[in-house]
This record gives sequence, C-alpha cells and structure tokens, in this order.
Amino acid sequence: MKTVVNLTQQSVLGEINNVLDTYAYHPYQQAFAIPDLRQELIAFVLNRIPCLYSVISDEQLLMQSGDKESWMNNKLPRSPLEQQQHLQRLIHQGIYSIFQEKADWISHHLCQSVQVGCEPSHWFG
Repeated sequence: MKTVVNLTQQSVLGEINNVLDTYAYHPYQQAFAIPDLRQELIAFVLNRIPCLYSVISDEQLLMQSGDKESWMNNKLPRSPLEQQQHLQRLIHQGIYSIFQEKADWISHHLCQSVQVGCEPSHWFG
C-alpha cells in the first residue's frame, strides 16, 4: 500500500525554523512558539505556494515514522536559489502580517507568560 506525503509542508516547516532563527527570541521566536500562531504562519505560507506531493510505500513510511527527526528532515529536492528566496520572503511577510494583525493579543499573551515566570517571590519579603 502507498501513502501520499506533502513534501512542501515538510520543506516549509524547516524553512520557517531557519528564518525564525534569524529573529530575536523575544518577541518573535517566543510568539511563534505558540502553536496557534505557528499554524497561522504555516497556513499563510502554504496558501501562497504550489504543493508538491510524493507517493511512498507504507514500508518507507513505517521506517521514517519511527525516526521522527529523519521524517522532519525529509525536504523537497534542493530548490533553485530564487525559489528559496521567494519562500523566505513569504515567511518574512507572514511574520510581519501576523504581528500587525495580532499585535495586541501577542503583547498581552507574552506579557502574561513573562510576568508569571519572572515575578519575584514574595517569600523573601
């Protein structure tokens, strides 16, 4: 039996991680560590590029699902530089767009999580 695998999604996930690594931890990496915002960024990019699928056998799928890291590193064949730059531009646009659209929510959410974790203890006076 064969399974259809979305190679574009795997490639986009890897490139999002690479692009986010170039941003400051606070607020960008911290904000996109929130699952809902991460999904929104993934959807933003995937909705703007064509998808490439591959058919693999169940045997290959079982071998790869046991090793999550190799499964996540399963990327599209090396894209030409222009395609990679286009993908990176879309990711940057998505980050900018989501931050503009949800600035208040992000600010509120990040402030709450920082206050809870960084609040000094009242134990010591």
